[in-house]
Amino acid sequence: MGAGALTQDAELPNADRQRWLALAEKALAGGSFEEKLVSHTDDAIRIEPLYERSVTAEPVVRANPGSPWIVSQRIDDPDIGRASAQALEDVAQGATGLSLVFEGAPNAFGYGLPRTAEALEGVLDGVPLNRIQIRIDAHPWSRAVADWLVAFLTKRRSDPAKLNLSFGIDPAAIFAGTGKLRMSIEALQASMPQSLAHFFSMGVPGVLLEADGRVFHNAGATEAQELGTMLASAVSYLRLFEKARQPLVYAAPHIGFALSVDQDQFVSTAKVRALRRLWARVQEACSIPPSTASIHAETSFRMMTAADPETNILRTTIAAFAAAAGGADSIAILPHTIAHGLPAGFARRVARNTQLIMANESHIDHVADPACGSGAVEALTAELCTAAWQEFQQIEAEGGVLSSLEQGDIQKRVQAASARRNAAYQAGERAIVGTTLHPPKTERPVETLAAERRPAFTEGVAVCEPLFPIRIDQSIGAAP
Repeated sequence: MGAGALTQDAELPNADRQRWLALAEKALAGGSFEEKLVSHTDDAIRIEPLYERSVTAEPVVRANPGSPWIVSQRIDDPDIGRASAQALEDVAQGATGLSLVFEGAPNAFGYGLPRTAEALEGVLDGVPLNRIQIRIDAHPWSRAVADWLVAFLTKRRSDPAKLNLSFGIDPAAIFAGTGKLRMSIEALQASMPQSLAHFFSMGVPGVLLEADGRVFHNAGATEAQELGTMLASAVSYLRLFEKARQPLVYAAPHIGFALSVDQDQFVSTAKVRALRRLWARVQEACSIPPSTASIHAETSFRMMTAADPETNILRTTIAAFAAAAGGADSIAILPHTIAHGLPAGFARRVARNTQLIMANESHIDHVADPACGSGAVEALTAELCTAAWQEFQQIEAEGGVLSSLEQGDIQKRVQAASARRNAAYQAGERAIVGTTLHPPKTERPVETLAAERRPAFTEGVAVCEPLFPIRIDQSIGAAP
């Protein structure tokens, strides 16, 4: 055997990496490589300073990768007239989706549309339903709102089969976010299959049930906790479809997901990608051809700050970019003044235009799964899948998502994660630009709309410890 063959067959170490490691150790001047250059996520996932390219990775793409993601604007003003004007303005200025947030919803943050059919019809009056997505944000009366929406479409003589709809029915998120269900868990599980069969008989398309992770994220959950809980919710909904005698292959596309994305760009991108892989794995376990997950991403409420609110624009821009790069189907940006009250027109316009610039000028959507092959993102995606699956199995062992919430098991894990994160901020190991780092010397006035906070949801038969949203700056006592 010649020397050339020996050279070809030998597995030599990556010379470039070895040179980099030598330079890094020299620059550290005796400092610890682990302490200085290696970090960890909230799930204790190790993040190396340098990764090699993943040559075997396969792309994870959106349901409709040939079109831009849906630019979704929240409609959450208690004043129906203003809310209607906002919806028409948003659509006229480029929004391709509306998220209707009603009072009492865990993600309404104290505001929300009045819980009436008149409010729904008033907001959608004049909106070109055939050109935009309409999604109902999960809330305690989402089943009733679904009926109102179908009745409104009938009145408008709109064919639901030609529309993009999401009804946002999510008992687990409501139970966690309010601490109450309007009926017992047993009664809910017994009655929902009939309701779902009713929807199927009408031929209404779109997302009927939505596994919403935002409630858990905004209460302090880690990425794996959020993903694992969403997966447990989605599996419980598959079981409901089974009880309704609906073939899972047809039912699975009617289950959607909503999650939070924050300023940790690579972790947020990996989280969206991991969710797609996890949902495909669940469907594979059910022996059905996997349908592409329908994912709605909203920027994190817990990362928003009251001090120096303009820094929120930077945070939400990074988060929205991460969601787009990760392949979210629709994205909503929380306006940067939301920590001060109900956002006014300028903050809403900034939120909308941030996405429009990304899509129409930066063309981020022109590459399907741009993170594919990135050693760092692929490693994060795989590790998140593993950690989330462990959380999912833990919840299943506790009797499923509703039982786990009723027993307080999920809440304990979320609260422990939140406490660890807060301790890191208080110890100076983490920082918030504009709040704990470079805080403004003087406070500036912030424009918000006049609106009274809506009362919390109080009706309920089943009860659990609620997971209320709380900003990090509030929890560490840094908010003004």
